[in-house]
Amino acid sequence: MKTNALTIDVEDYFQVSAFAPYIDRTEWDQRECRIERNVARILALLDRHNVKATFFTLGWIAERHPQVVREIIANGHELASHGYGHERANRLTPQAFADDVFRAKGILEDLSGQQVKGYRAPSFSIDASNRAWAFETLARAGHRYSSSVYPVRHDHYGMPEAPRFSHVPDAGILEIPPTTVRAFLRNWPASGGGYFRLLPYAISRRLIAHVNEIDGEPAVFYFHPWELDPEQPRIPGIDVKTRFRHYLNLHRMERRLECLLADFRWDRMDRVFLGA
Repeated sequence: MKTNALTIDVEDYFQVSAFAPYIDRTEWDQRECRIERNVARILALLDRHNVKATFFTLGWIAERHPQVVREIIANGHELASHGYGHERANRLTPQAFADDVFRAKGILEDLSGQQVKGYRAPSFSIDASNRAWAFETLARAGHRYSSSVYPVRHDHYGMPEAPRFSHVPDAGILEIPPTTVRAFLRNWPASGGGYFRLLPYAISRRLIAHVNEIDGEPAVFYFHPWELDPEQPRIPGIDVKTRFRHYLNLHRMERRLECLLADFRWDRMDRVFLGA
């Protein structure tokens, strides 16, 4: 059985990119932060299944909730970077992106006392427009791998022409895309997030099994702490599509994750792809 990579993007409900038109980042410190309770819930879930994972963590979160970082490390999980302020890489200048990358890595390493090897761009926002300099910046910062290019077509992100599996771009850093399945001349998401909440669990299980057994590759699965929190504050005035995507089946998420962890073998990104 293949060992797959389980990843968590550590950001709170008010920081998701789809809410950016409705919540200014200057309001973040005034919002109820639920990250500590939700990460604790995830750590307990992983402990029940004896699974280790990679936590792509925002520097903004780590600064304000350092105990979250300490608990991730204390439980034997990998700490990786999700950037500092959850700004999309393809909307930043090269210098602003570098500032964000280096700032987040420094905060996480100072808190953890460990090298931070991995990076995931917010909203998988390394694409054709910025990859020429983004990967070079990550390599210069000392990251050994990235999981920032989603080879799908989506209204918020995606680079459908990108390789589906781990590869080394020109800068020399390993890029490890979220998992997709190829069908009908198109790549289809098979790696978590809203798709995992939307589709029946049996379909997600079949897609991951296909990647393991037919493609012969490990899967990369991701989710967010807020996805296990159906009691999170509701954001008023959001459009119908955003409301549907964000709140759909939050009450079913933990049970589906229980099934996922039981049905497949999981580990940290660094151990699955770097042999660390």
